[in-house]
Amino acid sequence: MGGVQRSVQELAASLSARPPEFRRAAAPDAPPVIDLSAPGCGERVAEAAREWGLFQVVNHGVPSSVIAELQRVGRAFFALPREDKERYAMDRASGRIEGYGTTLQREAWHDFFFHVVAPPARVDHGVWPRSLDGYREANEAYSRHAQRLARDLFEHLSLGLGLDEGAMAEAFGGGDMVFLQKINFYPPCPQPELTLGVLPHTDMSTLTLLVPNEVPGLQVFREGHWYDVKYVPDALIVHIGDQIEASILSNGAYKAVLHRTTVSKEKTRMSWPVFVEPPGELVVGPHPRLVTDESPAKYKAKKYKEYQHGKINVIPL
Repeated sequence: MGGVQRSVQELAASLSARPPEFRRAAAPDAPPVIDLSAPGCGERVAEAAREWGLFQVVNHGVPSSVIAELQRVGRAFFALPREDKERYAMDRASGRIEGYGTTLQREAWHDFFFHVVAPPARVDHGVWPRSLDGYREANEAYSRHAQRLARDLFEHLSLGLGLDEGAMAEAFGGGDMVFLQKINFYPPCPQPELTLGVLPHTDMSTLTLLVPNEVPGLQVFREGHWYDVKYVPDALIVHIGDQIEASILSNGAYKAVLHRTTVSKEKTRMSWPVFVEPPGELVVGPHPRLVTDESPAKYKAKKYKEYQHGKINVIPL
């Protein structure tokens, strides 16, 4: 099994100052918070997807106890000794792309752990930590709620495009959509002004549903400025991904959000994103009803796995 290079978690504990090549910029103020139990919430979801590409949702139907348990077992994983975490290390050389890893680069500062949680045929429980009490139960419970919430959001987004409410979920694979759970761990950084947790990027997925902890750090780019995403208790953060803009499906109506994360000098920041992805063999492209002579297709239809390969390897799409 391939090992993980020295983790950010370990390096943070040993450094009193950061290498000078790490750097970061500054930011201004705020994406919308949408109450999913309020009348007109669907229109607000579609508007936020057009204007920001990111929004927070409250009264989303995921019990706070389920979220708290997901966070508890995630913290427990990163509290394990290094050798225990290494048992679950990614090993791309052998084809093992799920598991534990680290991103310690010139401008990035975080460790992570990820694995598929749905559909059942894609889940490899061998990657899940067996020694942590309640880990499997917590992830399975949260996954059920995440799948329901994703369906609800797809319905709002479909209606916002003038499509049938089931159009978007169907176009992305229906019950075969892949839900990838990740845990991001950003330890305290001696010089946070010189680095980022994650560099600016858009997500390859359709949607990303993110549980934050109470330490802020997520920022989104809009109209030439970086805006802080404020911590809102009990809220989940929703990102529009490339498959909805790159909306490939919406033909550019909704915006994939460019975002990055900052780090703290004193506190550990963690987040629990779920990436909602089409199956690799599924061909994704602009919905036929959104392509007209006045609004021609802006993106090529292609298999999702081809899109992934191109983006990861920086091939023009």
